[in-house]
Amino acid sequence: MSGATVLLADDDRSIRTVLSQALGRIGCRVRATGSATQLWRMVEAGEGDVIVTDVHMPDGDALDLLPAIRRRRPELPIIVMSAQNTVLTAIRATEVGAYEYLPKPFDLKELISSVQKSLEDRSSEDAAEEPDRRDEKLPLIGRSQAMQEVYRVMARLMHTDLTVMISGESGTGKELVARALHNFGKRAKGPFLAINMAAIPRELIESELFGHEKGAFTGATERAMGKFEQAQGGTLFLDEIGDMPPEAQTRLLRVLQEGEFTAVGGRQMRRMDVRIIAATHQNLKALIAEGRFREDLYYRLNVVPIRLPSLRERRDDIPDLSRDFLRRAEAEGLPRKTLSTQAIEALQEYDWPGNVRELENMVKRLAALCPDELIPGSAVEAELTARGPEDSGLRGASESERTLGAAVEHHLSRYFGMHEDHLPPAGLYDRVLREIELPLIALTLSATRGNQVKAADLLGINRNTLRKKIRELDIPVTRGKKLM
Repeated sequence: MSGATVLLADDDRSIRTVLSQALGRIGCRVRATGSATQLWRMVEAGEGDVIVTDVHMPDGDALDLLPAIRRRRPELPIIVMSAQNTVLTAIRATEVGAYEYLPKPFDLKELISSVQKSLEDRSSEDAAEEPDRRDEKLPLIGRSQAMQEVYRVMARLMHTDLTVMISGESGTGKELVARALHNFGKRAKGPFLAINMAAIPRELIESELFGHEKGAFTGATERAMGKFEQAQGGTLFLDEIGDMPPEAQTRLLRVLQEGEFTAVGGRQMRRMDVRIIAATHQNLKALIAEGRFREDLYYRLNVVPIRLPSLRERRDDIPDLSRDFLRRAEAEGLPRKTLSTQAIEALQEYDWPGNVRELENMVKRLAALCPDELIPGSAVEAELTARGPEDSGLRGASESERTLGAAVEHHLSRYFGMHEDHLPPAGLYDRVLREIELPLIALTLSATRGNQVKAADLLGINRNTLRKKIRELDIPVTRGKKLM
């Protein structure tokens, strides 16, 4: 490696100086530039053994240049640095053939290690094709270091069929990650189907997964396709895999081992052409120790693990997340709102046991109920105080009953003007009903510590109706502990 030439491109002179000195200390020669055009000229001239480049430079985007470099010099490793630390940047860098992607600010030792490894691993790989342009709408929000690690793993998995296990607390965005892996991967044109093991009666899980033939069991009046058959050519997301009953675990293991399955009550074997992504908020190793989850199935599913950080581990992302939720609220018909600096600080100080989902609900509630266009810190603090850890969320019911009607009336009055041309858009009933139903059911489940029988009794509704509402509203259910 001694004597290797590094082509270094960055418009920041201080970064060029620091990296040139560090690379020189390990015996590399450095050809540095702050221009994408000059970088290309050096590549055309056959210079360099490895490229280290920033994405954005005054005369162009390095990621737009990479496909041409890969066609011209397919053996040349390219390490990409970027301060625009989003999942799309990591995905684009990988798609256009980057050897490594490093978010700024980067660890100098890590960059040097990547350069050394790239020179050791250098080989003549086929040139990467230029990718299709993607919708620039971000599938995931967050630039924190914790999320950068997630993006880097995701980027490396996009064009593989490897089975992925996503772990993390409820509300961290596990399904969003699964959808991003599908939407930006080679199965993007196929279906993406999600099934929540915790929301399906255990006696119906095998039928839901594999389908059933007519007459397979009482009530099976016709053949039904299961999720494996429906997801052929695409991705199947198995959420809350830790809640899968033992008999279904055995059946799933056999399918993963053999690559084929039969419907319940059927004999015809069907080949499986499905990528599996599983997720859980539980400690599967603890469930294995308790005999509640098969160890061999765990290893089949946990081929590539992705751990999603809790929101309290990525507080720096709260401002970006909150602004995005306000934009969504506005798109749904709520008034345009902005969070004050004090409001953002108050949100960042809270621990968010419900994670990103809880933050989204809070921000949308503030958008709906706060009368001011600029949401003050006091409004956030009032919301957070009302939901302290010692508060079940139902305390003071008699006072709430006296004020609920007035609060709803005040909330609704802001949708209506004095004239017909100021009426709200259609669909107001369903929108307001959802705004009321979601916190009502979530708080009731919190008060009953996830006991759905007690919650249904308190609400005065059938348990099946409650389960349907939990599924429709995507409400997290954590047994044995308060949600808020």
